Amino acid sequence: MKTWKYSIGIALFFIVFSCAKNQSTETAELTKAEIDSITDPAKGIGVVRNVALNTPLELDRVEKGKAIYEGECNSCHTLDDQRLVGPGWKDITKRRKPEWIMNMITNVDVMLDNDDQAQELLESCGTRMAVEVLTLGEARDVLEFMRQNDGEK
Repeated sequence: MKTWKYSIGIALFFIVFSCAKNQSTETAELTKAEIDSITDPAKGIGVVRNVALNTPLELDRVEKGKAIYEGECNSCHTLDDQRLVGPGWKDITKRRKPEWIMNMITNVDVMLDNDDQAQELLESCGTRMAVEVLTLGEARDVLEFMRQNDGEK
């Protein structure tokens, strides 16, 4: 009797294990499909789907963004149109949607691997953007600083 229960237990274990294995494969494919389905060339790839911009600029965010730029970004990016390591930031907010900019800041590797515009930048610069761990709030601060740099008030 114990052998019979033991055999059923082992059989159930293998069934559950094989189902779980197939499920994880399907989940990985779904994740790729989900990424493809939420990719918007204008907004990039990432969790940032809508950014509400205020006018006038939020000066507290501008100051925080400037501090982040000076501490993390200025070794690779200039505030004019000159390329240093990465592209200059002049008029970036006029060329790209705010969602794309924030997704690029917070989701660098996925953007560089999957977004056509990010891949074009990578080809022109020849160097991958460093992955700085910024929160969404910090990325929003940097965006506000970029807006000021582009002449918004």
